[in-house]
Amino acid sequence: MNAEPPKRSRKRSAAAAAATPAKTPKVLLLTPPMVQLNTPYSAVPVLAGFLRSQGVDVAQADLSLELALRMFTRSTLCDAQKALAKCPRAEDSLARTLFRLKSEVYINGIEPVVAFLQGRADELAYRFARPDELPEGPHFRTLDPESTGWTFETQQQLFGPLGIFDAAKMRCTLFLEDVAQILAETLDPNFALARYAEHLAVAAPSFDPILERLEGPPGYCDYILESLVGKLLARHRPGFVGITVPFPGTVYGAFRIARTIRRLAPETRIVLGGGYVNSELRELTDERVFDSVDFICYDEGFRPWLGVLGLGPRVRTRVRGTTPKSIGGLCAGGDGDYKVPVSDYTGVDFSRYLQVVESTSPMTRLWSDGRWLKVQLAAGCYWHRCRFCDVALDYIGTYRLPDPVQAVDALQTMAEQTGICAFHFTDEAMPPALLRAISQEILRRKLTFVWWGNIRFDAGFTPELADLMARAGCVGVSAGLECAHDRLLKLMNKGITCARARETCENLAAAGILVHIYLMYGYPTQTKQETLEALDFVRQLFAEGLVQSAFWHRFALTVHSPLAAEKGEALGATAPEPGPHGRFALNEIEWKDKRRSLDLLGKALALAVYNYEMSRGLDETPEFWLRLARRTR
Repeated sequence: MNAEPPKRSRKRSAAAAAATPAKTPKVLLLTPPMVQLNTPYSAVPVLAGFLRSQGVDVAQADLSLELALRMFTRSTLCDAQKALAKCPRAEDSLARTLFRLKSEVYINGIEPVVAFLQGRADELAYRFARPDELPEGPHFRTLDPESTGWTFETQQQLFGPLGIFDAAKMRCTLFLEDVAQILAETLDPNFALARYAEHLAVAAPSFDPILERLEGPPGYCDYILESLVGKLLARHRPGFVGITVPFPGTVYGAFRIARTIRRLAPETRIVLGGGYVNSELRELTDERVFDSVDFICYDEGFRPWLGVLGLGPRVRTRVRGTTPKSIGGLCAGGDGDYKVPVSDYTGVDFSRYLQVVESTSPMTRLWSDGRWLKVQLAAGCYWHRCRFCDVALDYIGTYRLPDPVQAVDALQTMAEQTGICAFHFTDEAMPPALLRAISQEILRRKLTFVWWGNIRFDAGFTPELADLMARAGCVGVSAGLECAHDRLLKLMNKGITCARARETCENLAAAGILVHIYLMYGYPTQTKQETLEALDFVRQLFAEGLVQSAFWHRFALTVHSPLAAEKGEALGATAPEPGPHGRFALNEIEWKDKRRSLDLLGKALALAVYNYEMSRGLDETPEFWLRLARRTR
């Protein structure tokens, strides 16, 4: 007869109970509108992967995508049609006029267009590629300002006789942009595909404009966003909600989400973080922000989140009545070895994302077309000496390298989880030595990956390395050429010359790697002649097939840059005055530029590059684009 097992007491000792950690509340991580529609923005999956590795129960949602999908429906366009009927015709724009004339075509076409761009109805390409299938609103005119519409001749020139699928995707993208304009002009002026209420947060020393909009009557998009948040709260019942704020165009949406959570689930703790927070809110003193959120999390956010959840010391966070700390860099591996974070895409349905083609440039479309898994290889920038850059910030100035084997392990893990083998490396600048080792490891494992990311025009990108990268799956790179003039490159301590940039582009082009260049104008002491010389240098790069796309932006003096610290007084730099309740955001600071307005010059540069990307105007002089800019003002 077997002995009866001893009975266990149902009462646990106090010591045993204390030794068992309390269950961590569930965390819900959100991306607010509007970011991108083709793939998840990186912040939420990266943080989800880290927290899940720490045993935290995590859910995630992309409210940028969800809002867009709710706006691009038959019912929403029917609402727009009703709203337009109440508007005076005399105030109609081209988009509204066309919507009045062809409202049924828009209403019946919107959901098939979305399905096609999601990849659920590829066969519709044969229909949408026809120039007479979709109404051609104002965004179709941007393809050729001299044209009255999209013709078969235009399509053949841009895409060739077999480019039906690409032509259809671009036509559908332009159609969605027209629809977005119609919705903004009839239902909600804050709605846009990529800049949702951005005007409220660009150069925002005061919180007042955002607060006034939050406390005013909700708009059409606000009701949808609040409904989406309510459903997520009911489904997940989180104890903590994290909201990333990467760009100015996500600030209002983030605070609208936070306000909704406060109202529906007042016990839920709300954490704000992201790129905008890291760069703009470091000098925050307006305590009213904490009526909407409980914590503000700076820099990479891994250890700060552990502190918020009670799983580690509280560092790099703000709560009411405190000031931000500025201690050493924090990353997934703590203060020691850096490891490439493994993003977790649990719950993400990639098939719902829209693949849009905004440009005929094969390089430019990488940003909006493709389900890319975003990954940061190295932390920070290995150069971090450019005088115009925010090198004082931790995420740029603190540089760490991963082990190449661990990096490829991370890529392989994400590819196996998602079934996607396409990566966008979001590094400040990918180091040549690291790319060499990672490319060799990818080839050693015989992995079929495709990837692209940002580099510097470094001497390390030799013909041999470019060929190695291409064989390992690199299809494109982007790099800063800034003012594209040797005097200015030296002045800004860029560490490159125009000759070096050309040589690097030649090496990459020989390997079949596409190149995008970032450019700026209006740098202190830059002359008009130097700007036109830079434009001609860029024209040569396009004409020789060394670059495929480019973008000019106007120089901005930022408070975290060496230039502001060294020359701020000499430049007459002044920070915008905070609001009456304290400061909200501070990043760009004004400086006294005695030159005439640069608006015309900026328009000429944009016109030139837009045409260069379509292989047009490559024989024209820089002065030609100035004349064209004057005529089209």
